[in-house]
Amino acid sequence: MRAFIQTEPYGPGNPGAWDAEMILPTVKKHSDRLAALGGGGTLNPMIIEAANTGNAGPDVQKKFRERAEDLLRKGVVGFGELSIEHFSLPQSPVKDYEYAPADSPLMLLLADIAAEHNVPIDLHMEALPNDIATPADMGPPNPPRLHANIAPLERLLAHNPRAKLIWAHAGSDNVGFRSPEMMRKLLQAHPNLYMEIKYDPGFPGKDPPIVDGKLKPEWLKLYSDFPDRFIIGSDQHFDPPATVPLARAQQNALLLNQLPPDLRKKIATENALRLYSGKP
Repeated sequence: MRAFIQTEPYGPGNPGAWDAEMILPTVKKHSDRLAALGGGGTLNPMIIEAANTGNAGPDVQKKFRERAEDLLRKGVVGFGELSIEHFSLPQSPVKDYEYAPADSPLMLLLADIAAEHNVPIDLHMEALPNDIATPADMGPPNPPRLHANIAPLERLLAHNPRAKLIWAHAGSDNVGFRSPEMMRKLLQAHPNLYMEIKYDPGFPGKDPPIVDGKLKPEWLKLYSDFPDRFIIGSDQHFDPPATVPLARAQQNALLLNQLPPDLRKKIATENALRLYSGKP
């Protein structure tokens, strides 16, 4: 068993931002069981800032590449968690609203860097096929309107097909568009797209994979049709308020135990080990 620990995704100027340097010493002491991703505290704010200001010129791109490659030299096995459509929600420890087009210059650059080093990008992005008014239950700092992002995501995936993109939180949809049907179409169209499963019984979202303790047939069919493209995730935050129930790990077990043995093994362990190994 190996756990992959990610930094949280922060917006520009967040005083609580941290990055992989905080956890790498511990990860390296237990490298047989732990691995770290990085960039949420440094690369992510740079991506959001560049989108906000429109400044993604050569100097910004040079600084961005230097930081990404510095993280890789220090020992991260991927970039994450990054966030290009992140709502400010009461249940989220990170209260920033974050947005950048999926095909912004720094995201395209990160795809190239990830492909060069054969490491994946773990990306948080609420699914929005069209521009919509922000749901009424989401107040400021969320904006009054939300941008369509599926077409830009597809352009990011097509920009460098060797870049492996893991779209986080499949099963935790706060708007209602990220259905198994939508994900099926994207998985069919883009062989470099992967999905990280999340089920949180406290905040199940609009189309959870589990209802009344049972895995829904359409979700099982999606996992079964793309057995090499899903990994299990928890989005478990390891700070005192978030770790009181630790219910997400229990729900991971509930979900995995409803899969056929071969599929369970792939999603629980094998796919993640392959994705983060740096090998084909």
